Amino acid sequence: MKNLSGVLLGTIVGAAAGILFAPDKGENTRKKIKNEALSAKDKISETASELSEKVSATASDLKERVSATYSEKKQSFDAQLEDVVSNVSYKADDVISSLEKKLSELKAQNKKLQKNVSDNKDGKGKIQTA
Repeated sequence: MKNLSGVLLGTIVGAAAGILFAPDKGENTRKKIKNEALSAKDKISETASELSEKVSATASDLKERVSATYSEKKQSFDAQLEDVVSNVSYKADDVISSLEKKLSELKAQNKKLQKNVSDNKDGKGKIQTA
């Protein structure tokens, strides 16, 4: 883009310098300057249109690429999140099963201890000592 604008500017300056330093009548020189200015205006307008089209196409392409990348990353994230939630759910089930087993063991142990205590009581409710 810098090269294109440099070429355009060089063309305009060169044409203007050539017209101004060429020996010719004032009226002819003014016509040449007007024609060169119109030609430069057309070139600038054409260049601006081309540049606008390129920017628009690039922006459209970039938007599509960002959208596709976003969709891919979102799907990947959702899949990973689902995997993590599933793993956590299984781990929670394992912890609950372990806790239920331990509770059952503690209840059995408590029952055994209560039976031992009641077996060691005398008829008056006091614990017998050896």
